[in-house]
Amino acid sequence: MNGQFKDAKILIVGGTGTIGQSLLQEILKDNPEVVRLFSRDEFKQFQLQQEYKEYTNIRYLIGDVRDYNRLERAMQDIDYVFHTAAMKHVPACEYNPFEAVQTNVLGTQNVIQAALACNVKKVIFTSTDKAISPTNTYGASKLMAERLITAAQYQAGSKQTKFAAVRFGNVMGSRGSVIPLFRWQIENKRKITITNKQMTRFMMSLEEATELTLKAAQLARGGEIFVLKMPIIRLNDLANIIIDNTSMYLGINSDSVEIEEMGLRPGEKMYEELMTEEESYHAYETKEMYVIPNVFLNENYDDLQKAQHQSYSSCFSNPIEYGDLYDLLLKANLLYQNTLSSSLSRK
Repeated sequence: MNGQFKDAKILIVGGTGTIGQSLLQEILKDNPEVVRLFSRDEFKQFQLQQEYKEYTNIRYLIGDVRDYNRLERAMQDIDYVFHTAAMKHVPACEYNPFEAVQTNVLGTQNVIQAALACNVKKVIFTSTDKAISPTNTYGASKLMAERLITAAQYQAGSKQTKFAAVRFGNVMGSRGSVIPLFRWQIENKRKITITNKQMTRFMMSLEEATELTLKAAQLARGGEIFVLKMPIIRLNDLANIIIDNTSMYLGINSDSVEIEEMGLRPGEKMYEELMTEEESYHAYETKEMYVIPNVFLNENYDDLQKAQHQSYSSCFSNPIEYGDLYDLLLKANLLYQNTLSSSLSRK
């Protein structure tokens, strides 16, 4: 942290989610004047109140991103908004598509309008790789939300609010992610279910996701999309590492755990994409990330290097090696610690 949020007023929309809680933890290190956590999860808010009860600068606000009036009241006098609230589960969005639209699309527009009405300095929206060439309701709704955020910049008129988005891959260990599910299946069923062993995904740690979001808040000039450069993993490798590690923790034979392929779910893709080839033609890059400017704005990015003209897809790049993935999970504290001497023989 560089003191950016010292004495500032911050609102985290979806503040009880995995990313929201991680942002809270980091932002508190900067001694902000106040951090308001906005969510509809009463139980999670209660848990956070117990965890952070020594902090007097946190406010807990029950509300729904669909409720504009409540959102605007929560945004009064706020400097920075981090919009992390969303319906995220692909099957739930497929089965309840208009619910996804109301939260992910209309909710995002509510955030934009409230931020403009309250003269917020910056709004950072968390998007997803599934928004690129979407094949499901979740991805399509997040793409629409992403377009609303970037378009808000040139529709803001005389308002000084800056809007930007960050695109995530799969965040390791986040609520609803596959690793906790694999562990539960191993312990209770001695079997894990995966869609396809050859499926590849972009993978990032919670720390990386949080760092990217905070970095975007620092660098945003208005209308950009920030994309972290991250490793690609093969689902089969991830499954085998979790089987090996969890089996040793439970004291069972890893060979007794079956991997069952279920096939692709409705709207699911074999590969993911974080930046299209078309976007790369006007994108820039740093060592850690790509920066995709809004084509309708004339911001100068001459201080950055032009990106290579190519799609950033998990299809066209090689997944990381099995041992490297093991090290990545170990570094992210996603493996049981008493099994660190286990071999990497399962592949």
